[in-house]
Amino acid sequence: MKFIDEATIHVVAGNGGNGVASFRREKYIPRGGPDGGDGGRGGSIFAIADRNINTLIDYRYARIHRARNGQNGQGSDRYGKSAEDIVLRMPVGTLIKDIDTGKVLADLVCDQQKVLLARGGTGGIGNLHFKSSTNRAPRQFTFGEPGQELELKLELKVLADVGLLGMPNAGKSTLIRAVSAARPKVADYPFTTLEPNLGVIRVDHNRSFVMADIPGLIEGAAEGVGLGHRFLKHLTRTRVLLHIVDMAPLSETVDPIHEAQALIKELQKYDESLYQKPRWLVLNKTDMLPVEIRDDHCQQFIDKLGWQGPVFKISALTGEGCKQLTYAIMDYLDQHQLEIATPEDQSSMSADTPSC
Repeated sequence: MKFIDEATIHVVAGNGGNGVASFRREKYIPRGGPDGGDGGRGGSIFAIADRNINTLIDYRYARIHRARNGQNGQGSDRYGKSAEDIVLRMPVGTLIKDIDTGKVLADLVCDQQKVLLARGGTGGIGNLHFKSSTNRAPRQFTFGEPGQELELKLELKVLADVGLLGMPNAGKSTLIRAVSAARPKVADYPFTTLEPNLGVIRVDHNRSFVMADIPGLIEGAAEGVGLGHRFLKHLTRTRVLLHIVDMAPLSETVDPIHEAQALIKELQKYDESLYQKPRWLVLNKTDMLPVEIRDDHCQQFIDKLGWQGPVFKISALTGEGCKQLTYAIMDYLDQHQLEIATPEDQSSMSADTPSC
C-alpha cells in the first residue's frame, strides 16, 4: 500500500430537521390543539484513531464526507428521525487542523481515541412546545440549525520513541532490521528507503520501544531537495535521535565529516525544536575499518566534528555493538518520560481536545 501522510478533506455535518406547526384534526374532537413534533438532529462527523491503519491513502481519494440531515417533524406528535453519525477511522498519530483558522482540532495519539470534527445541527421545535394557557393555538415553530462545515488538513506523524537520521546509504534501514522484526528494503545504492519504516525493539520481556527510519537526508533538504525533508515531521514526536554516520563510504570522494556537518545544518534549518532534541552519534560500518586503526580513526572523526554527546560504534550488518546501543536507549527512555506531543502542537491545541 502506498504511504500517504498528508490529505485534505471537507466534512459537512447534517442539518437539523425543521419543527412543524400542526393541529389535531379528528372527527368529534373539536379544537384538538397543537400536535406538531420536533425535527431530528443532523448527523455529526467523528474521527477515531485505529492502530490497524498506517496511512491516509483513503482520504487522498475520498475528500468529501457528508452526514445526512435530520428529518422534519410531523403532525400527530411525531418527531423527526435523527441522522446517523459518520465515524472516520484514521491512523494513530494523525494531527487534524482547520485550514481556515490553522487551529489544531485534534491530535490522535492513542488507539480508539475519538473526537468530534463537525457537529450536526439541532432539530427545530414544533408548535407542540409553544402551547400555554394563553396561547392555545400556537403557530410558532423553529427551523433546524445548520450543521458545521469545515475544510480539514490531516497530517500523519508516526509515533516513535527513537528516530534515525543519516545520509542516504548510511545504514539506517540495516540497523532497524538488525534490532527489530521490521524488514525495510535494503540495498547498496542510495535512496533505497522511500517511506518511513517503524520497528519495535524488545530489550527484554517487559521493555520495548519503537524506532522510526526515514529516507536519507541530503544537503539542501530544508529547501526541498530530495525526499528526506518530507518525512522529517515524523521525527517530531521522538524522544531521542540517532545520527547514523557511514564510516566506510563506497566512494573515496565522500567525506563523512562534511556529510555529518551538513545533516546537522539541515536539521537546524528545518526545525529548531527538532534540532534541540537529544541526539546520539552512531558510527556505523566500523567492521569495514582495519582493526589496528579503527579506534584512532573514530576518535579523529569525533574530535573533528566536535561532538559532545554520547557516541556508539556499531556494525548494523554484523550486529556488533547493536545490543549495547538498544540497552542504552531503553535506559534513557526509562529515565526521561517526556510528553509525546511537541510544544508547538500543545500550544495550538484546543482546550476541549480529548486526551488519552
